[in-house]
Amino acid sequence: MRRREFLKLSAAGGAALVVGFRIDAEPSSFQPNGWVRIEPGGKIVLTVGKQEMGQGVRTSLPMILADELDADWQSIELLQAEPSPQFQRLGTGGSGSVYGSWKPLRTAGAAARTMLIGAAAAKWNVDAASLRTEKGFVINTKTNERLSYGALASDAAKQPVPAEPKLKAMSELRIVGQRVKKVDAPDVVSGKAIYGIDARMPGMLYASIERPPTVGGTLVKFDATKAMKVRGVRSVVAIKAGVAVVAENSWAAMKGREALAITWEPGPNRAFNSDAHIKALEAAASEPGVTIRKEGEGAAALARAAKTIEARYHYPFYAHAPVEPMNCVASFRDGTCELRVPTQAPNRAQQLVAEFLGIKPENVIVHPTLIGGGFGRRLWIDYAIEAAELSRAIANPVQVLWTRQDDMRHGHFQAASVHQLRAAFDENNAPLFWGHKKVSSYHNLRGAPTAQERADVEYNQDSAWGVYDVPYAFPSIEATYLSIDVPVPIGPWRAVFSPSSTFARECFVDEVAQHLGKDPLQSRLDMLGEPYDITAGSLKIDRTRLRRVLEVVREKSKWGSPLAQGRGRGVACNVYDGDTHIAYVVEVTAHENSVRVDRVVAAVDCGVVINPTGIEQQIEGGIIWGLSSALKGHITFRDGHAEQSTYRDFEVLRMNETPAIEIHIVPSHGEQPFGMGEPPVPPIVPAVVNAIFAATGKRIRALPIRL
Repeated sequence: MRRREFLKLSAAGGAALVVGFRIDAEPSSFQPNGWVRIEPGGKIVLTVGKQEMGQGVRTSLPMILADELDADWQSIELLQAEPSPQFQRLGTGGSGSVYGSWKPLRTAGAAARTMLIGAAAAKWNVDAASLRTEKGFVINTKTNERLSYGALASDAAKQPVPAEPKLKAMSELRIVGQRVKKVDAPDVVSGKAIYGIDARMPGMLYASIERPPTVGGTLVKFDATKAMKVRGVRSVVAIKAGVAVVAENSWAAMKGREALAITWEPGPNRAFNSDAHIKALEAAASEPGVTIRKEGEGAAALARAAKTIEARYHYPFYAHAPVEPMNCVASFRDGTCELRVPTQAPNRAQQLVAEFLGIKPENVIVHPTLIGGGFGRRLWIDYAIEAAELSRAIANPVQVLWTRQDDMRHGHFQAASVHQLRAAFDENNAPLFWGHKKVSSYHNLRGAPTAQERADVEYNQDSAWGVYDVPYAFPSIEATYLSIDVPVPIGPWRAVFSPSSTFARECFVDEVAQHLGKDPLQSRLDMLGEPYDITAGSLKIDRTRLRRVLEVVREKSKWGSPLAQGRGRGVACNVYDGDTHIAYVVEVTAHENSVRVDRVVAAVDCGVVINPTGIEQQIEGGIIWGLSSALKGHITFRDGHAEQSTYRDFEVLRMNETPAIEIHIVPSHGEQPFGMGEPPVPPIVPAVVNAIFAATGKRIRALPIRL
């Protein structure tokens, strides 16, 4: 491979790691690729292409590189990649950070190690096979001489680039799999970490934007007389999103905003109501949709069924509600726009801001910051576009800061949905047919779908996660999706569309077990029959791995042991995106109109484990996220606007409400890590609902849970 050639290794979730062999770029430094640089002084620099938003990538990714490179992972300096010709398709989502970076980082480390050994062999005039590496040194095994990576950096830069460097055997890895703390935890808890909301530029002003109260509303006129009298207010500007008050500080901007007098045109969605929307989804459940998966005899199987079970489930709208609200600092000057922004999609931010401003993408400079919670919301760039537009209008750097109310009412919501399920069995209770129809709405990250896309199976698969990838063995399976247009902005939530589908599926599996007179956990095991490896749509499911995690939670939860009156256990499981297999057993206590989750036992098979502590933290966070959606906040719309506005009426689980969480990581026999940011979310809600049934005999088919 030529030194100027770039080797592009694609990563999962729409991201890519570009390994560019640019040895001649810095003659004094050894830079085997665009992501790893070893300097003559010995410093190793890793440019991280994933955004840190609490999931720990700034810890796990250096661990992977250091293990293959034979370096001290804690001494690796991290830089955040920014959009450029060298760094394309940066992005964080789809639980793909570790999954997609595993092979590219190992390859980068192996290439660097090979070239360092080659440089040492040339310097000592020995066979490279007689050398080994350890903790940043190349060692001569015959003489015990050693040279540091820094001392070899310049010579290593002249070595040929290995086209396919040999990776270590899994048994040779020493850092991967160890428990470590997050490298940035001290800065986060001490307040030293710089998030988007902390970003500053010289001469920066602050802005707060009043937006239309209804979805699709427009500005008619405004009077800024009182706003301009607020101390610190500099100007009031109408922009595409609404009316922006610009001030010397954020408090003045918000107080000036409160003083605005605005007339709005409510627009075509002034009567939108979420209750009416749910009824429209229910009515559409009888209409044909797009068949995502169809196997077996279908109607013929139903015709000879001795027992048919049906149920319908309802799932509401949800907000992302990250702790850090949307914000962006922008500076537009001389045809160039500079952004400091907490975004999950830096390249997308560069592209869309450039399109809006009518300038070239290379004239938009994006500095991604730490993110105080993403969950899919920060895949959108609306808040960055607002800041860029406003900076151009006032010819000054400005920070646009959303309030909690802005964030709750003007976000991109998890879509409401209705699920119709049906299962059929013969006279011996052998399974014959499984049907799951989901009626919901597309997310608008890709824009409105064309008529052709609406009928396309592949296009609809994402929206039908958890519907078509049912893991259970039925001779006949029909999975259908139907989209109903909704004026509310819809977007990927944590775990995208899988939570609603898995909620319906796993609750229905419990209902099926009840009708058949079976134990719900054993019933699941019974339905995980041969073949053990199946393909569901575009996904592969390993029933053996799913069986294993179910057996672990059965044992660790002491499933079947007696509980006091008013208490119950529930189980649910899921295979997320064909990769991560996870199961929960939940214990609850139910009293009249209230329920408390007492204990959660989790088992997960997520492939190769980089950092067990990080895995556990992701699971704990996913459980709390899911429990909040089950027991607390949801979004309702009335008269064209969201009724909830803060954590007061869109509640999240509190510390004193959080259950005891017990996590068991099941060893995997593969050589690939899988995602953990999203997989913990989908099965927790049905496990709670099933536990409530065990405690009370009451079936919950709509969220949030109300006894």
